[in-house]
Amino acid sequence: MKQITVLIPCYNEEHGIGKVIESIPKQKLKCLGYSTRVLVIDNNSKDRTAEIALSKGAEVITEKRQGKGFAVRTGFRSISINDSIIVMLDGDDTYLAGEMLRLVEPIDSGFCQCIIGTRIAGKIKKGSMTALNLFGNKILTCLVRSAYNPRVADVCTGYFAWDRETVEKLSRVIKSKGFSLEMEMIAKMSKMGISIYSVPITYEDRKKTSTKLKPFGDGLKILTAFFKYLGWNPKKHLRKKSVFSVI
Repeated sequence: MKQITVLIPCYNEEHGIGKVIESIPKQKLKCLGYSTRVLVIDNNSKDRTAEIALSKGAEVITEKRQGKGFAVRTGFRSISINDSIIVMLDGDDTYLAGEMLRLVEPIDSGFCQCIIGTRIAGKIKKGSMTALNLFGNKILTCLVRSAYNPRVADVCTGYFAWDRETVEKLSRVIKSKGFSLEMEMIAKMSKMGISIYSVPITYEDRKKTSTKLKPFGDGLKILTAFFKYLGWNPKKHLRKKSVFSVI
């Protein structure tokens, strides 16, 4: 049986993490011939995130360096060489784990190497995203489509699925610490010639907690990353050995 690993980077997500793990469609994935491994990367949470994740059957790894980029890189280093597909989503239950099959199927069928879940072309629930954040996301997406030419419709999404080879390449080249991570990954995948497509997803409002995104400060970092990687050359950065573990 093939294996899927679900990565969930988390910081203080005790209100959402249990629901996310429970909603992963393990039985439906099993029908596709996949076993499912759930890996929560606890980014030095101060609440019960790790405890709840463990109680729901997930593996938990702690990454004490603060920032989503650190957490994701730790998750990538913990991927098994036996994985066929890797899925990543946030632990706040704004992205619906039950919609995971929509991202997995195009990779499973060999259609592409990476799928991102797009909120802009999907279903954004009332109150889940401010008008300012939505406008900024649309502008950034237009810039990326023009400059990097990926077929994506949401460059700030946190819902991804990749084949194993793509994650192996990303694990060697991503450097971002925080919210510019998604921009860096999409830009560098485009430069590496990785086939990326989008599927529509639902975006729910956060439960009991406010967003960690700072529209102006983080928006500027994302825009800076857009310009930074325009001249990035993958040939100079893909000579490192794989960091995958053999699990």
